Amino acid sequence: MIEVVNGQRQLTGCKRIVVKIGSSLLTAHGQGLDLTAISHWADQIAKLHQAGHEIILVSSGAVAEGMVRMKMDARPTDLPSLQACAAIGQMGLIQTWSSVFEQQNIQSAQVLLTHDDLADRRRYLNSCDALQYLIDWRVIPVINENDTVSTDEIRFGDNDTLAAMVAGQVHADLLIILTDQQGMFDADPRSNPDAKLLSTVRALDEELFEMAGDGGALGRGGMVTKVRAARLAAKSGCPTLIASGDRDYVLSRLMSGELLGTLFVADNDRITARQQWLAAHLQMAGRLIIDDGAVDAIKQQHCSLLPIGVKAVEGHFERGEVVECVDLQGQRIAVGRVNFSSRSAEMVKGLSSDKVYQVLGEARSPEMVHRNHMAIY
Repeated sequence: MIEVVNGQRQLTGCKRIVVKIGSSLLTAHGQGLDLTAISHWADQIAKLHQAGHEIILVSSGAVAEGMVRMKMDARPTDLPSLQACAAIGQMGLIQTWSSVFEQQNIQSAQVLLTHDDLADRRRYLNSCDALQYLIDWRVIPVINENDTVSTDEIRFGDNDTLAAMVAGQVHADLLIILTDQQGMFDADPRSNPDAKLLSTVRALDEELFEMAGDGGALGRGGMVTKVRAARLAAKSGCPTLIASGDRDYVLSRLMSGELLGTLFVADNDRITARQQWLAAHLQMAGRLIIDDGAVDAIKQQHCSLLPIGVKAVEGHFERGEVVECVDLQGQRIAVGRVNFSSRSAEMVKGLSSDKVYQVLGEARSPEMVHRNHMAIY
């Protein structure tokens, strides 16, 4: 739980952070990509990266950049035109981010997602693996919706929702949504001069929707989508900060604890939310019996479970299903989402990580159960 002490938010424990930056903050309000502004964002992100934070960037701006390149005066309304516009703009967007991060000696990677990628279990797990490797390699993922192939049925509809889904996927400690608004007000400040900025709210408070307004011309997401995103992130235990990106060095100031914007707190912390989700699987798909060394690594060092620590495999399960990990006496140590089917787990149990590839003959995450997908008892 994030607390306020002496007028400062305590965010020091937030290591993995998803940062979403809106179109108006990247495109000079419709005049094409603003290299100066993007360089400024890269500088702020680089400082957090160098301080040890794990940053996942969700960047808008592809459609807006495509509009400028095609000399359009208004955002297209039909889906095919939007898809084509996004494809054109995405070229400039990712090239710009890559360039400014290289100037900071940071590698970046493009990741395009659709709702279908996160709804399909196999594709969800594959994207989880890829993102985890990027994070472990200290590469900053630059994520955007794959507008070019999305349809009305599977599109996220806005990058606020995408950012919240990614925050849940990577088990982020904090979601920061930067916009052209100061944060959440108790009334529309454009029509009510007495509207007050809310410093902290409960993400699941239903009254928030009554206070939210509509979006601007460039982006699809207004404050309503940001409230929905904060609620979605809260269900995975991730708090959300919504703040104005027009403030100087806003990321550094937010992470230093300055009371800017609005903090949407989750009812449960990240660990509790994950345990509740895993505990909801009353019927475990299978069981992994682990040795004393693995028990110590999990409970004392909070490490992932590696194949070398597995003594026996029970049950029939597929990759991505929830299994329990028990010690040699049968006591439950943890439950988690397994990276191997029962057949593959049986083949690699007791093996060191470098031998897993030799046995399976395919690239695979070396962890039997990754620490980020595990609840420890």
